[in-house]
Parts: sequence; structure tokens; C-alpha cells
Amino acid sequence: MLRQLILLAVITVTSCGTAYAERIKDLANFAGVRSNSLVGYGLVVGLDGSGDQTMQAPFTGQSMTNMLAQLGVTIPPGTNMQLRNVAAVMVTATLPAFARPGQQLDVVVSSIGNARSLRGGTLLMTPLKGADGQVYALAQGNLLINGASAESQGSSAVINQQAGGRISNGATVERQVALDLARMNLQLNLKEADFTTALNMVDRINNEFGYSVASAIDGGSIELQSPQDANDRVRFMARVENIDVRPGAADPRVVLNSRTGSVVLSGPVTLRQAAVAHGNLSVTIASRPFVSQPPALSGGDTVTGTAADITIEQEEASLQMVEGVELMEVVQALNSLGATPSDLMAILQALQASGALRAELEII
Repeated sequence: MLRQLILLAVITVTSCGTAYAERIKDLANFAGVRSNSLVGYGLVVGLDGSGDQTMQAPFTGQSMTNMLAQLGVTIPPGTNMQLRNVAAVMVTATLPAFARPGQQLDVVVSSIGNARSLRGGTLLMTPLKGADGQVYALAQGNLLINGASAESQGSSAVINQQAGGRISNGATVERQVALDLARMNLQLNLKEADFTTALNMVDRINNEFGYSVASAIDGGSIELQSPQDANDRVRFMARVENIDVRPGAADPRVVLNSRTGSVVLSGPVTLRQAAVAHGNLSVTIASRPFVSQPPALSGGDTVTGTAADITIEQEEASLQMVEGVELMEVVQALNSLGATPSDLMAILQALQASGALRAELEII
């Protein structure tokens, strides 16, 4: 863990210490040019007995009955449909900007019932709707499920998750999102608001075109004066996207992942002078069986039981100085404590509370 932390710090210091520039395309997006989320409800058929149990997921049977009715098949009322090979699913996709009818989209299919596996299933035609309720794509195809599962005599083994999968190019766009560039006032929205980056971007754009084209609205938006002709505007936007800009310095940040124990330091993280002592308290409880046997001819009964042995150990810890003005010095100071990842999280939180850690602490 400590070796990986040192390596991560070296990479971060190298990247932070080098002057670099990025394309505007990587730092900002044109307002209105965006993707849209699509969602739909459908059925997966052709499963090998691993579908929904309709007694516990009645909506699967209702959906199948409605679909068969649309195809001209009438199910007598009161029929108990045991559909072991069918599963109800939610289908999601992302409609990119400027997508046109006939183009293909990847879709993600996820079970919403109690199906054990969607392996080998086929998604039936599913309308995908946007936030406005309009149908923008139709999805259908065979699912690709990563992993495997096996069952025999009450035992089972599963590799990876079996209740969801993907269909590459599984949806066809039926409706496009209206986006008329000629009627838009061009505006750049920074992916991460920063006044320094916004001003650098304005200066570089104006220098590129030789006159005042861009003006900063605030730290997150830039207004552009662009041609009104659609063809000229597309050319103008392509030219703006490929201008190199030096972004402002990143804010120092320490990210703690409480689930995996990962600790990541980025940016100009510094430590003011502080003294740290950290020790662990461990409590061990062990059960020990015993037998109590009465004396001979006493008429008593032999009794068995368990006794608990409790041991409390506390590691010795001494005060150690930690201080650093560069990220590598911070890592070396923290490594000198010899702490585990979980201990390091507690130490970093205490350092921030004391004001010694000059960085934003984020826990995910």
C-alpha cells in the first residue's frame, strides 16, 4: 500500500510540475450540445428456466399477456401462466448529440424481477423514451452476459453478475433531438468552473482569431460571437475546440475510499507542521470448552460448557513530526508513521480537523 502511494505521488508530482496545455474540447462543452438518457420497459425471452417466478413477479405475466394480445393471441381469463423462460427488464441507452434516425446505439438490459440469470435471452422490441415521453429508439437483440453460473443438487456457483447485460448496436434511432446551431447563441461551459482557466481560454481564443471573439460571463461560462451561417459556424466551432489552453492549477484534494481502503492525493497537497501519535487497540475473545464432572457417588450430573478468555492489547505509539510543502514530502511524512490504510484515513481526517492538512478531504 505504501509503495503504491509513493508511486502515485511521483506520477502526480511529475504531471503537476510540468507546464502543459489541453484542448478546449477537453475542458469545456458547447451549451446545448449534449447527450440524452433513454429508458424503456421490455421482456427477455428464451431463458433456460432462469426467468421470473410469475407468482412473485406478476407484472411479468401481465406484460406477456398484453404483448400476445397485440400479436393476436388471446389468453383465456384466469389462466395461470408459469413463464420460467421470460423476465421483465429495464432497458437504458444514451442518445448522443446529433444522432440521426437509422443509427445504432448500445443498450444495457437489467432485470427488475427475480430472474436468476438473463444468459441466452433475447430482448423483444422495446421502445426507448426520453424525459419528454417521446419514443426516440427501438431496442431488440440477443444479450451478452459476462460470467457464468452453475447449479446442481442444491449447490450453486456464480461468476460475475448474471441479472444484467448489454446488446451492442441493439437499438435503432427513430427520432432525432432537434438542435439548430444557426439559432443558438454559442456558449462554452467549463467542465470544472475556474476563473483562471476561463480567462486563459478567453485570451487564447481572441489571440487565435485576432479580434475579440470571446468574453467571460463568469468562472464557468464563456460567450462567443460566431458566424450565423450554419456551415461557417460548424467550422468556427471546430477551430475553437482545437485551441490549446493552459488550465488553472488544480485544487489540492485527498480522496478516501472507505470501502476499499484506497487513499489518493492529487494537486499541491501540503502539510503544516504537526505531531501525530496513533496506536491500535485490539480486543481478542477466545472460547474455551470445559467439562464439570461431580465426585463419584454424589448423584450429580456431568456438565459441559464454554468459557471466554479476553485479551486486550494496545500498540505503543510515539509522537512523530509530519510536515511537507510538496506532495512527495507529504507522502514520505505519512509513510514514516507506518500506518495501515485504515489508520491513514483516521490520521488524515485528524490532520484536516487540526488545520494541518492544506487540502480538500473527500470521502467516497
